[in-house]
Amino acid sequence: MSVIKNVTLVGGSGHLGTFVLDKLVASNKFNVQVLKRAGSSSTFAAGTEVVEADYEDVESLKTAFQGQDAVVSLVGDAGVLSQKLMVDAAVAAGVKRFLPSNFGSNMTNANSRQLPVFTRKVMVEDYLIAKSKTTELTYSFVYVGGLTDFAIRNKVIMDFSKYTPAIFNGGETQFSTTSMPTVGDAVVGVLSHPDETRNRPVYVSEIIFSQNQLLSLAKQIAPSKPWAPVDVDLDVVVMGAKERLAQGIHDLPTVIPILLKSIVDPEYGVKFTKNDNELLGIKVRTEEYLVELITPLIN
Repeated sequence: MSVIKNVTLVGGSGHLGTFVLDKLVASNKFNVQVLKRAGSSSTFAAGTEVVEADYEDVESLKTAFQGQDAVVSLVGDAGVLSQKLMVDAAVAAGVKRFLPSNFGSNMTNANSRQLPVFTRKVMVEDYLIAKSKTTELTYSFVYVGGLTDFAIRNKVIMDFSKYTPAIFNGGETQFSTTSMPTVGDAVVGVLSHPDETRNRPVYVSEIIFSQNQLLSLAKQIAPSKPWAPVDVDLDVVVMGAKERLAQGIHDLPTVIPILLKSIVDPEYGVKFTKNDNELLGIKVRTEEYLVELITPLIN
C-alpha cells in the first residue's frame, strides 16, 4: 500500500477524539481534516481544516472524503451505525483505510461480540470486513482495552471515594488498558504502518494490572484510611444491567457494568498477551502512572 498522507478524523471534538486529533497534528506526518456533522456547533483550534457533511447522505460524505487516504472514526455510540454510510462513501471516494470507532475492548473475543452494548459496533466491523473483500478499501480495528485515565478518574474500574471499593470476582484478573493520549499515538502508528496493519485487529496494551494491584497501591498511598473493600459478583451486577437495557434504559449505571465485563473478566480476552506496541512505537507504563492517577482521588 502507498503511504497514507491525507487523513479525515470524524468525531474530533469528543473526549477521545481531541487526543487523537492532537496526536495526528503533532506527528507532522499527515494532512489532517476534521469532519463534523452539518449544523454542528463543535469548534476546533485555529488553523484546523474543518469540513461538514450530512452523515445520513452518502454523496455528502463522499464529497468530504475526496482525495483522502484514510478515515479515522471516533463517533459516539448514537452515531455508530452512521459509519456504514461512511464506509460506502469512503469506497466511492477511493479512500484506502478506515478505522472504525471501536477503540476499546477485545472485539475478536466471541464473548465480547455478544454483549448488547457492542451489537452495532460488531455490525460495522462485519460490514467493513465484507467491503474489504470486494473493494480496495482496507481496515484496521484498534483494540486498546480499557481507557486507563478515563476509567480510573471516573470510578469505572474502582471507586475510592468512601474507601469501600467493589472488588469483582476476587480482583485477581489482570487486564490491559491504555490512556487516551496513547490511543492517539496508536492511531498515528497504524497510519504510519499501513501494510503491517492492513485488514486486521491491532492490539495496544500500555499497562496491565488487576483490581487488587490497584487497591494495594491505594493502601500504600493512604495507609491510614478505613479501607473496607467489598466483594461483588460481577455476573449478578451485569444480569441486572442487561435487564434494564432490555427495558430501554441506556444510562451510564446500566452500560458501565456491561462494559466492565469486557474489561476485567478473563473470559473476554482482557489481557493482551500479544500486542503491537513495538510496531506502533507504544511505550509501556509502570505502576507510577497508576499512582499518579489514584493519588488525587484519595487525597
